[in-house]
Amino acid sequence: MRHFEHLAPSVRNGLFHRQPAAFDAHSPAATLAVALGATLYSPATRPALAEDVVKQAERGVISMVLCLEDSIGDADVPRAEENLVRQFARLADLAATGRKLPLLFIRVREPDQITALVRRLGPDGRLLSGFVLPKFTEERGIPFLEELAAAESDCGRRLFAMPVLESPELLHLETRTGTLSGIARTVEKYRDRVLALRLGVTDFCSAYGLRRAPDMTAYDVQLVASVIADVVNVLGRADGSGFTVTGPVWEYFRAHERMFKPQLRRTPFAGPAEELRTALIQHDMDGLLREIQLDRANGLQGKTCIHPSHVAPVHALSVVSHEEFSDAEDILRPEREGGGVMRSAYTNKMNEVKPHRAWAERTMLRAEVFGVAREDVSFVELLGASVGTAA
Repeated sequence: MRHFEHLAPSVRNGLFHRQPAAFDAHSPAATLAVALGATLYSPATRPALAEDVVKQAERGVISMVLCLEDSIGDADVPRAEENLVRQFARLADLAATGRKLPLLFIRVREPDQITALVRRLGPDGRLLSGFVLPKFTEERGIPFLEELAAAESDCGRRLFAMPVLESPELLHLETRTGTLSGIARTVEKYRDRVLALRLGVTDFCSAYGLRRAPDMTAYDVQLVASVIADVVNVLGRADGSGFTVTGPVWEYFRAHERMFKPQLRRTPFAGPAEELRTALIQHDMDGLLREIQLDRANGLQGKTCIHPSHVAPVHALSVVSHEEFSDAEDILRPEREGGGVMRSAYTNKMNEVKPHRAWAERTMLRAEVFGVAREDVSFVELLGASVGTAA
């Protein structure tokens, strides 16, 4: 699989200075953690789930979560599990005909669902990349990870975990430090199995009866912003001890009454792209675009998505710009390992080798997975090409 492979080769050639690299479910975890991109959630009860999965893969979705937890009612769990078994059999048939599939994960409710589902899926379980573990803390998380290890042993394949950090103990100030320390101990013990950590911002808001408006980002809700900062501080460090932490879900996908001005400047959307700007604003995507940028500025990668229309913005803004690539390439030149300071190739900033090295390494990993845009290509062109394909 490859990001932007749903675009015609001629379109990709016009957009990319360096094309996104190919990867698969067996690629190194560090690559897959970044490659997740926009992870699209779907209730496991959908009757045409297999066809939905294939359709989304052909539109550029790289990772999906089939949910047995909050997206379905308590009484629907047995029916949803049965549906998953049927749908994986159907997916196996579709894959045998050459249809593309994304990385697939199942979000479970309880630890014993992991081993039970792996056994029920049988050979079709080879299409499964892992499990999403809800309301993760040290106490609750260890049983999930032990079941994952048992399931991995049973099936003889690598299975990843994606813990969701969403418990009230993590949000509440008096228990946050202890909860974060416990989570850090747990994921470190099972480091080889933890692909990424996901943030459950909707649950954080729920604990205080809050809900952010479509013209506000998660970072405008100070209770949420503070816990994101602490999670990245403890679990997202760039010194080799950290993990990939993914961005929170964006809840909106239809027009709502607005209180504030649109957050998209007109300048990048000059000329024919003005129509794209109008459509983004009408569907509250300007708030999403701003939140994606703030996610990266705060150390997060990728994003949880609940609507297919959110995928293209996440991926377009994940492509490394030509300017970022030039800076990272200069910083990582072997002859500059001793440090130093230089003017950027774009002559608009200072690149300091030692302090900027970790940023440059992360940027190059993102460049490998999402590609590098041509010098004259911005996210507007990338987004326009993707939106036009998905329409």
